[in-house]
Amino acid sequence: MRALGQNPTNKDVNKILGNPSADDMANKRLNFDAFLPMLKVVDGFPKGTYDDYVEGLRVFDKEGNGTVMGAELRIVLSTLGEKMNETEIDALMAGQEDENGSVHYEAFVKHIMSV
Repeated sequence: MRALGQNPTNKDVNKILGNPSADDMANKRLNFDAFLPMLKVVDGFPKGTYDDYVEGLRVFDKEGNGTVMGAELRIVLSTLGEKMNETEIDALMAGQEDENGSVHYEAFVKHIMSV
């Protein structure tokens, strides 16, 4: 689904698949006829906009200068919502921090949305 431009949470995927066991997730396959209705469900989910993400990160902009501390952003990504692991965070943050360890969050959101 993600390769087709969708970004469902793991919780959403499990729900759509009927809460399969870990063994089923690792070993079962879907044919196209079973997959297509699931994709239509995910396509109907509300999606965040650029402004939504910028507004969410602005909360962490203590100085009001368009930046957030990279370390703080890493903590948020690893502890809130659908938690990311360190490898995923490193890949997402690559090249985003300036020499002071700050992230310009508007550019960061543009980067994420273009990937």
